[in-house]
Amino acid sequence: MKKENKIFLILQNIGKSFMLPIALLPIAGLFLGIGASFSDPKTINSLGVFGVFLAKPIISNILILMSQIGNIIFSNLAIIFAAGVAMGMAENEKAGAVISSIISFLTMHQAISAMLFLNSKLVEGAMPSGAINLVCGIRSLDMGVFGGILVGMGVAMLHNKFYKIKLPDILSFFSGTRFIPIISSVVFALVGISMYFIWPFVQNLMLSLSSLITKSGYIGTFIFGLIERSLIPFGLHHVFYLPFWQTQIGGSLYVDGKFVHGAQNIFFAQLASPNVTKFSVEASKFFTGKFPFMIFGLPGAALAMFNVAKKNKKKVVGGLLLSATMTSMLTGITEPIEFTFLFVAPILYIIHCLFAGISFMLMHIFNVSVGMTFSAGIIDLLLFGIIQGNSKTNWIMILPVGICYFIMYYFVFKFIIKKMNLITPGREEDEVQSKLFTKNDFNVGTEKNIVSQIVLGLGGVENVLDVGCCISRLRISVKNSEKVSEVILKNTGASGVIKKGTAVQIVYGPKAAVIKSELEEYIKSL
Repeated sequence: MKKENKIFLILQNIGKSFMLPIALLPIAGLFLGIGASFSDPKTINSLGVFGVFLAKPIISNILILMSQIGNIIFSNLAIIFAAGVAMGMAENEKAGAVISSIISFLTMHQAISAMLFLNSKLVEGAMPSGAINLVCGIRSLDMGVFGGILVGMGVAMLHNKFYKIKLPDILSFFSGTRFIPIISSVVFALVGISMYFIWPFVQNLMLSLSSLITKSGYIGTFIFGLIERSLIPFGLHHVFYLPFWQTQIGGSLYVDGKFVHGAQNIFFAQLASPNVTKFSVEASKFFTGKFPFMIFGLPGAALAMFNVAKKNKKKVVGGLLLSATMTSMLTGITEPIEFTFLFVAPILYIIHCLFAGISFMLMHIFNVSVGMTFSAGIIDLLLFGIIQGNSKTNWIMILPVGICYFIMYYFVFKFIIKKMNLITPGREEDEVQSKLFTKNDFNVGTEKNIVSQIVLGLGGVENVLDVGCCISRLRISVKNSEKVSEVILKNTGASGVIKKGTAVQIVYGPKAAVIKSELEEYIKSL
């Protein structure tokens, strides 16, 4: 395998393993958003009769409970990532890897805490502000989700190497998966001791990088948005943006007597605080820029593609574009519509990436600070923008920018498609079937027939090594990529197929997780 293909496969597996903890963010954000917003006395007082209803003890207690449930997930993302990454990267016996990762995470931080104590670093002022924090009740170096990812990847490597180990008869009880928590605890106790010496330098490096990004101002925000959107086709965007959202690279802020690291963590810490009057723009600049092009821009692009489609194909084209547009607007999942034009007209995707970078920059310029979980659709805009009030978020500026984006996407896409005669959906020759799939098309036949065709398109069950998924695409590892048929896979309802070495990604939109489960069950039944 070529080196670059091997790197891509590794990054794909890492990105895939991030999806379980990332999938928790929407529900955690929903609970925290509703609970913190409607239990805030200022919000209650401004809502009149509805505010009186919210102030009733039983309703108020439910809202406070929701807020606390959401907050506990964001407060413990590091250990959640440790478990999720270990499960995602373990080849077999995944439950054992999860338990081992939790034990190893606690062991590592307890070892760090012991080193801090033995070297008198736990006394106030001995370490820089924010360097030490409570991690699952342990006073340790604040490694954020990096610590969890380190543990998850390390435990997965140990697990894959030793889960079938056979020990001498006298120790045979500890063979196999029982050996994993033992070896993992020993290894991560040593890792914890090492981190006592190494992590302060890493913290200083991240602080320097964060300072560099901050000093680069609006240009830095533009570059961030451009890169984030450019990585979507490769499925590596999660690997790129996560450090900004969850570590010191995305900034640090003192909130209610506690240092919080990472752009998304800062927003939700401020959301849970009754003392915050304006959300941090420096934190939210890493996600607010998505709202204009997800809610307004891409629908404009969809309308342009619909209008330039041939009359006899508009009906079938409109089915997919309408579904993809509503998905983008409501949930912020953009890949169904992006992949509609990515493969047939890459120049449009390049323009889209430039527009996305500009959108991030404009939201930064206009001091908009609307939060998000993993998407930037109307649901997140309502919860983390509109409900929070314009004084906290300046969300109102999304509307004029968004309207401009709708117009800009529509006319630019329409002009380029016609000028360059791009074969976007609906503009193929009459004898060529449009590669468009409406919701009804997608549901044709039984699930078994669909997944059997996916297996056929992947070159047969013997060619499939690993099945995973993210929010909108299957992530498959195969033995021989030459056996993979893009035609067969697209005929199952996929809006895009990406091959890089032995890594294959199949874009299905929001149904990807369900298809992945059905595919795994089907393969096991063979």
